[in-house]
Amino acid sequence: MTRRAAIMLVALALFALMAPWLAPYQAGEAFSGFLHAPPMRPHLDGLSPVVHPLVLADRLEQRFEIDPSRTVKLPWVERDAAAPVFLLGADDFGRDVLSRLLYGPRTSIGLALVATLGAVLIGALAGAWAGYRGGWIDEAIMRVADFVLVLPVIYVVLVLRAVLPLVLPPSTVFLLVSWIFVLVGWPFVAKGVRAIVAVERNREYVQAAQSLGAGPLRILAVHLIPACGGHLLVQATLLLPAFILAEATLSFIGLGFPDPIASWGTMLAGAGNYNAVARFPWTLAPAVAIFAIVLSTNLLTSQPSPRNR
Repeated sequence: MTRRAAIMLVALALFALMAPWLAPYQAGEAFSGFLHAPPMRPHLDGLSPVVHPLVLADRLEQRFEIDPSRTVKLPWVERDAAAPVFLLGADDFGRDVLSRLLYGPRTSIGLALVATLGAVLIGALAGAWAGYRGGWIDEAIMRVADFVLVLPVIYVVLVLRAVLPLVLPPSTVFLLVSWIFVLVGWPFVAKGVRAIVAVERNREYVQAAQSLGAGPLRILAVHLIPACGGHLLVQATLLLPAFILAEATLSFIGLGFPDPIASWGTMLAGAGNYNAVARFPWTLAPAVAIFAIVLSTNLLTSQPSPRNR
């Protein structure tokens, strides 16, 4: 199970990296005559995969019908601007859901990765310094960490983002949201690192390094922080899906990336009412992707016990 979860994560990362080549259309490319177009089923015409194009049968009900009299090749083979192909349907702006689903991880997972690396780095340094030095430094760092931990994290993220200007360039949103996630995430890492370092600093190998003249920074970098590697890996796999969900929440309520930017949160914003879910269920494709990546990362942290191996 763990191997399958790792394979799924690697596949999602590869899809995100190769989105410009895999996606049939650009993430923001809209087809005004195909709002909420349903998914199209491909079939083989000889050796060539084709689909029957869609025709708008009722504009008021946004009801489409298949035109069986002609076929259209898939956009990877030949593009026809007058007859676009939507394998996973179209959203409320007539944009291809599959293309945006492939581009979305570049924003959602990219931000979560940056925030996870920042939280792990700052938490490891703060926790290691607190555990190694002890005294008032330990007390000060841990009390700050405790203060952050007792706060309801999602509400803190919402408040910190809400006090910032709503209209910001996407790059600025990326940096600001990343730092907000780092601020609320580092204490989870620091508490465990501090406990490990506080025990490991009294081990013989650390005392041997001190007797040979190694300074605090070298001892931390070479001996103590590497001893926390397992804890850091587990915390990273826990923070990553949490940050993906937080980004989706912010973008869903309009505090994250603006709508032209493809992220899983902005895509879900178009499916944020019962009517859209009931009539156009394919707009929930980003929710399935989020569920898959959260499940995969959680499975990676659940190692079987030696008795069950």
